[in-house]
Amino acid sequence: MKSDVVKKGATRCAHRSLFNAMGFGPEDLKKPLIGICNSFNEVIPGHIHLREITEAAKLGVAAAGGTPMEFPAIGVCDGIAMGHTGMKFSLASRELIADSIEAVATATGFDGLVLIPNCDKVVPGMLMAAARLNIPCVVVSGGPMLPGRYNGRDISVSQSFEAAGEFAAGKISEADMTAIESAACPGCGSCAGLFTANTMNCLTEALGMGLPGNGTIPAAYTGARRQLAKRAGQVIMNLIEKDIKPRDILTEKAFENAITVDMGIGGSTNTVLHLTAIAHEAGIELPAAKFDEISRRTPYIAKLSPAGTHHMIDLNEAGGINAVMKELSKKGVIHTDAMTVVGTVEEKIANARTLRPDVIRTVEDPYRKEGGLAILSGNLCPENAVVKASAVAEDMLVYSGKAKCFSSEESAVNAIMEGQIVEGDVVVIRYEGPKGGPGMQEMLNPTAVISGRGLKVGLITDGRFSGASRGACIGHVSPEAMAGGPIALIEDGDIIDIDIPNRKLELRVSDEELAKRKAAWVKPEPKIKTGYLSRYAKLTTSASKGAVVTADCD
Repeated sequence: MKSDVVKKGATRCAHRSLFNAMGFGPEDLKKPLIGICNSFNEVIPGHIHLREITEAAKLGVAAAGGTPMEFPAIGVCDGIAMGHTGMKFSLASRELIADSIEAVATATGFDGLVLIPNCDKVVPGMLMAAARLNIPCVVVSGGPMLPGRYNGRDISVSQSFEAAGEFAAGKISEADMTAIESAACPGCGSCAGLFTANTMNCLTEALGMGLPGNGTIPAAYTGARRQLAKRAGQVIMNLIEKDIKPRDILTEKAFENAITVDMGIGGSTNTVLHLTAIAHEAGIELPAAKFDEISRRTPYIAKLSPAGTHHMIDLNEAGGINAVMKELSKKGVIHTDAMTVVGTVEEKIANARTLRPDVIRTVEDPYRKEGGLAILSGNLCPENAVVKASAVAEDMLVYSGKAKCFSSEESAVNAIMEGQIVEGDVVVIRYEGPKGGPGMQEMLNPTAVISGRGLKVGLITDGRFSGASRGACIGHVSPEAMAGGPIALIEDGDIIDIDIPNRKLELRVSDEELAKRKAAWVKPEPKIKTGYLSRYAKLTTSASKGAVVTADCD
C-alpha cells in the first residue's frame, strides 16, 4: 500500500505513535488510509451541510475495509464575493485548493481520496488535485439547492441579482426586491440553476469521476445524498483494489464526453477554463477549438436556468446526466467505451431513460442544433473568446454597437446604474483578466443589471461571467488587456461586430490604426501589488490556456 511509507517498519515508530494519539490503532493502520477531503464551511450555502455528507462517506469507507481520515479544503462563495475585491480571489482559490490537497495527501501517504466539494472553484480544484496526484479518487458533491418560489414561479439567486437592476430602473419596488431576496435561496446546496457549480458537478459525472446523480440530486434530499456518499466511500476501496487511478479515467475521450454534455445542457462559460485546467493536470492538451468543434456537432437538448425556466431539480426528475448522455449517445457523440469510477459509460447509462421530455428533449427535436457554448475568434480576440450562446436571445446573436470602455467592473456597473449605457452600445470591461484583475473576477453584477434594466446591449470583457449570466455577454477575451491584447486598444465609439453563428468578434478598426494604438499603449500599474494575488498575477497563464498557475509563465 502507498500508505506503508508512513506506517511500516522500525523507522516509522514515531509515525505510529502520532497515529495512536489520534485514535488510530494497529488494526486501523493495517487497512488502506483514505483521505476524506471535506470542504465544509459556514461561508458557502452549498457547503453548510457537508459534514453530513462527509460522515456518510466515512461510513462507506469503513464498511468496505478502509480507514477514513478527514481533512479540510477552503472555499469561496462566488455570490457573496461578487461585485467587490473578494471576487478577485475566487478563480485564484482553485489553485490553492489543488495545492493544499496535494500537500496533505502526499505528506500523509494516502492510498486514495474521497473528495467532497460543491461550489464553483472547489469542484475543479479538487479534480485538478486528483489528476495531479494520480492516486485512486472519487468525487461526491453536496448537491444543488432547491429553487425558491416567488409569485407562483421558481426562482434562484440570479433573480436576486437582476432585481437590483429592476429596482434601479423603477420596475419594482424596494418591498418587491426584499421579497425576492428572501425567497430566492431557500436552503443548503449549490445555487439552483445550471450555474458554474452545478455545471461542474454534472461534468464530474460526465468525466467519469463521480457517481450517477452527483450533479443533480438536490442537497435537501438528505437520504439520497447520504446514500450516494456511502456508496462513494465503498467505490474508492474498489478503485484501490483494482488500481484504477484518475488518469486512467481522465482520458481524451472523457474530456470530449464532458464537453459534449456541457454543450448539450448549455453549461457555464467557466467550464472552458476549468476543463482546460483539469486536462492540463492530466497531461492532456485541450485547445479552445476542441470546444467549438464539439459544440458544432452537439444538439442543445436541456434548457435550464438562466437560459430557461427549469432548475436542477427538474433535470434530476427528468433522469439526470445519465439520461442526457443516453440521449446524446443516439447521435453518436458520446464515447460509451470511456471508463468511469463505476465501469464504462455504456454500463453506467444502460438503464437510463428520459422521464420528463419537457426537460430533456430528443436529439431529433433539440432547442438548437448546436451546443450551448461558442468559441469566437477575430481581430479583437486573436486567441479566442467564449460566449454562452444558449443564453443569448435570437435577435442578439448578430449585433453591432458602439464601444463604451471601462477599466474595471465597478466603473461599468456605476455607469449602467446611472443610465449612461443605452441601446446600441457594447460595454467593454477590461483589465479584469487573470493578470489584470488580477484573478479574472466574475461579472454577474453588470450582466444582471443590464438584464434587469431591459437593455439591448452587448458586453465583452477579458474577465469572465457567472454561470448565472445571460445575454450577449462575451468573456475570456484573449490576450487580455494587461498583456497588451487588442481589447486594451479599443476607444469609445469604435464599432464592435458580434456574430455568434459565424463565431466572429471583430473591431471595425484597421490593422494600421491598431498598430499605432499599440505603439502608444502604456501598460498600467498592477491593481494589487502584495500578497497571494500579486504572485498569482505573475504566474498565471492566459484564459485561453485555463488561467492555470505555472512555474514558467511569462
